[in-house]
Amino acid sequence: MSCDMSCSAWRAKGSPSSVAGMRRETVKSKNSGRLRMSTSRSRRGEVLGIIGRNGAGKSTLLKILSRITEPTEGRVQLRGRVGSLLEVGTGFHPELTGRENIFLNGAIFGMARREIIKKFHEIVDFAGVERFLDTPVKHYSSGMYARLAFAVAAHLEPDILVVDEVLAVGDAQFQQKCLGKMDEVSRREGRTVLFVSHNMGVIQKLCPTSIWLDRGSIRQYGSTDTVIKSYLSQRALNRDRIVKLEKLPRPHFGGNEFRLIAVEWLCDLPLRHGEEVKARILFQTRNPVENVAIWLGVCDPGGIQILTYDSDLSDLYRPNLPQAGVYAVDFKIDALPLHPDTYSLDIFCGARDVSGRFDFVPASFQFEVLPGSTTPDFLCSDHWPSVHLKSRWEWNLSDAEPGPLIPTPAVGGKAPTRTEASHRDRIAVRTD
Repeated sequence: MSCDMSCSAWRAKGSPSSVAGMRRETVKSKNSGRLRMSTSRSRRGEVLGIIGRNGAGKSTLLKILSRITEPTEGRVQLRGRVGSLLEVGTGFHPELTGRENIFLNGAIFGMARREIIKKFHEIVDFAGVERFLDTPVKHYSSGMYARLAFAVAAHLEPDILVVDEVLAVGDAQFQQKCLGKMDEVSRREGRTVLFVSHNMGVIQKLCPTSIWLDRGSIRQYGSTDTVIKSYLSQRALNRDRIVKLEKLPRPHFGGNEFRLIAVEWLCDLPLRHGEEVKARILFQTRNPVENVAIWLGVCDPGGIQILTYDSDLSDLYRPNLPQAGVYAVDFKIDALPLHPDTYSLDIFCGARDVSGRFDFVPASFQFEVLPGSTTPDFLCSDHWPSVHLKSRWEWNLSDAEPGPLIPTPAVGGKAPTRTEASHRDRIAVRTD
C-alpha cells in the first residue's frame, strides 16, 4: 500500500506536551494502495486508537511509523525511541533462544546492554516463559511468541509504543495483562501508545481519542465514543452467499501451513434467531497436518466476543489431513441463539497442539440476525443480552413447603406480620 502521509513524533526533556503529530504531506510506500494522512495530533501520555475495516491501511500506517515499510515519496519524521509489536515474531530470529531474542530486540530498539539487563527479569516475569527461556523461539507456540514479544516491546522503555492486533492470539488473561501494561505505560510513564484493534470494547476502554481509517484516508478523528459510533453505523453488511477470506489481512504470524479460503452459507439469508444455520468453511493446507480444528468467534456490534463454537469441543475429534490440498468442513447450529442484531465473525483454523501452524482472520465479515418465527416480541422491542440459550424451568407454585421468608418492609416502613408473610406465594425453580 502506498500512502500520502507525514508523521513526526518526539519525547525529549523540555519537549512540548504533544508527542506525535501528523500533517498533510505526500508519502508513498512500496506496496499497493494509498494512505493519506490529514492533520491530527496525539498528546503525550495518550493512547490513540486506530480503527477501520480490513485493508483500510491501519497496519501499513504502523509499519511506516515503525520504519518497517519505507515510503517511496515524502518523509516520516521520528524523534524518540519507537517500540512496535505488529506481528507475532516480528524482530525475532527463530533459531535464537528467548533470552538471545530479548537482547536482539533491545539492540534493535537502540537500548544499551546494561539497560536491557536492568529490565531483563521484568520482561521474563511478565511473559511467563521462564521454563523456555533457553529454547529456540521456533519451538514457541503463537501465544508464547505474543507474550514475549509484547513484554520486550513494553518494558524496553520506548517513547512511543505501536501495537497492532497481535494480542488476538493470546489468552484472555494475558490480554488483560497487556491492556493493563499499556495503560500503565501511558498514564504513569507519560508515553504515547498507538493501538490498532477490531475490538471496539477494548478501544473504548483504553483510548480516549481514536482515528477511523477508511480506504487509506482519515474518515474521522476525535473522541473515541463518537468515532466508534460513526464507524459502526457505516459498516456494510455482507449478504453474499460466499464470503471470500483469502485476500483479507492477517494481523499475526501463523506460518503458511494453513489458509482460510471462504465461508459458504448453506441456509437462507439473512440469518434468523431460533432457526437452523448451516455453513461450509473452505481452507487449504500446504503439507500433511494432524490435529486440525476450526474455531468461530461471534462478536457483538461493539467488537466484544460473546459466543464461540469449536469443532473439537463436543467429541474432541481433530482429523489428520494426509496430504496438501483444499478441504471443507460443514458447520451446523440447530437453533441460532443470537438476539436480532448485527455481528462480526472471527475465524481460526489450525493444528491445535503445534506452534506456528494456523490461520486467523478477525472480524472477517459482518452478518445480520433477524427475528425468527419463534422469537418473542420482547427480544425485538427491548435491549437484551445478545445470546439467549434454552433451558428447562419447572414452576412449583402449589407444592412448595412452608418456610421462613425474608421480611419485606411494607408501605410506610412497617414490616409484614408472620401471618401476612405466610400467605405469600413461594416459587421453586429448577434448571436442567
